[in-house]
Amino acid sequence: MSAIVYDQVCATEKRRRRRRGALPAPAVRPFINPLVCEGCGDCVVQSGCVAVQPVETAFGRKRRIDPAACNVDLSCLAGFCPSFVTVEGAAPRRREVPLPGTYARLPEPAFAPLDTPWNVLVAGVGGSGVITIGAMLGMAAHIEGKGALVLDNTGLARKGGAVATHVRIGRTSDELHAPRIGDAQADVLLACDLIVAASPAVLSAARPGHTRIVANSHPTLTAAQLADPDAQCDFASLESALAAAGAESIASLDATALAAALLGDSIYANLLLLGLACQRGLLPVGRAALERAIELNGNAVAANLAAFRWGRLAAVDPIAIHAAAAPYLPASDPEPTLADIVERRARFLAQYQDDAYAARYRALVELARDAERSHTGVDGAFAEAVARNYFKLLAYKDEYEVARLHTLPEFRAQLEREFEGDFRFAFHFAPPLLASRDPVTGRPRKRRYGPWIRPVLAGLARLRGLRGTPFDPFGWTAERRRERSLVVEYEATVREIAAGLTGGNHAVAVEIAAIPQRIRGYGPVKEGSTAAAKAREAELRAVFRAAI
Repeated sequence: MSAIVYDQVCATEKRRRRRRGALPAPAVRPFINPLVCEGCGDCVVQSGCVAVQPVETAFGRKRRIDPAACNVDLSCLAGFCPSFVTVEGAAPRRREVPLPGTYARLPEPAFAPLDTPWNVLVAGVGGSGVITIGAMLGMAAHIEGKGALVLDNTGLARKGGAVATHVRIGRTSDELHAPRIGDAQADVLLACDLIVAASPAVLSAARPGHTRIVANSHPTLTAAQLADPDAQCDFASLESALAAAGAESIASLDATALAAALLGDSIYANLLLLGLACQRGLLPVGRAALERAIELNGNAVAANLAAFRWGRLAAVDPIAIHAAAAPYLPASDPEPTLADIVERRARFLAQYQDDAYAARYRALVELARDAERSHTGVDGAFAEAVARNYFKLLAYKDEYEVARLHTLPEFRAQLEREFEGDFRFAFHFAPPLLASRDPVTGRPRKRRYGPWIRPVLAGLARLRGLRGTPFDPFGWTAERRRERSLVVEYEATVREIAAGLTGGNHAVAVEIAAIPQRIRGYGPVKEGSTAAAKAREAELRAVFRAAI
């Protein structure tokens, strides 16, 4: 029997050292162009990285890289997708929105009572600062001459693993006999992550009618869920479970989004929660001692203090903090009407190809809308499914479209919003006519293409009028022929459904119309998702025909 011991600094520790300046900042950072991204999740499958997170957009679920969680090992580039660029010579753009004048008028927070030792349980994921919060609470107690015990239950020491820190504070150390918070003994639960906080191991420490809960409402998926492009998590149910386990409805805010907006980095989310808990009088240590503990921690002191103070403000004036963050939050896209959905996509298709292509799109959606109105008396779900999914098939991302999307001025502007410095960026492609095959995976190999390729991409984008003509050099490949056939097949399917639509088969019709949302990715990834989607479509069409 033999064993290999591999001793290396873990990725989470590397991130910590980079933040403290003990390791040099990475020279190259990955970024995803959301318009090129298909949301297939192959980048997560190939890399196992939890920094590549889903983001909902007007054109469906895409992926983004969370700078606070990114290891910068570039393993995500292994995903078979041309949406990745690497940004060289840049740093994430720093931001610190100044606190409004109302902060100066905040009252000093009250202290939680210490008639008996006070128990604070901090639950979240590794690498996000959960242990740091526990250390700060322990230090604040020490500063005030109180007793404190801190126990870190880290489990798997890696980013994404569940972490719980038990903090017990008493008037003196003599009052504290064990560091672990027992069942139904928590006075306060700082739920830095909903999934971890709502787990049985954490909820067992809460006591209904007693435990006060402060939660980060940001929807963060687990590592396993991230690899599934269709993964859903009922975060509302998780919040309900937390509320049922505590003394009252939980105090929650999207600390992750607010930290990224106000301070340029979601890593400060837990300090926002700490500030909120402090101002609500849920901690047995004072504001001044906590701020001194933050200073003694010595890491990003100004930003951590700012996050703590924003959390205090959120406890008293949530409108003020959201107003300050609003210019930097992702633009919300309210649920549009069918007309809005069609108009946006028709404009896109006119730029994708031409006005005739957009008119073709409008015609099929109108057919679906009219059939739905006349045969079911319903106006909405089927036509909307056609509007969204027919567009997806029409706007397939061939070489011309990937080139166009990468050279849009909006993409350059997006990079400049995210990064600062005199940077340049490179693309990572596997051109179908040039790429060699990997002998192990059988996939085409991606290569790095530097800034010199941008004029080539711009020229290629201008040639999109060749798309679908006999002069299209890319149109003869099996992948492009299959993409065009999917459009024709979908048109025939929608016409068949429209002719046989009834109230009894309406729900199945909607599901059939939404099948293209299952078709994602590029090359071999898209080939696999297409086969699975068509198999499901065949099952649904049999059910639909039986209900006519």
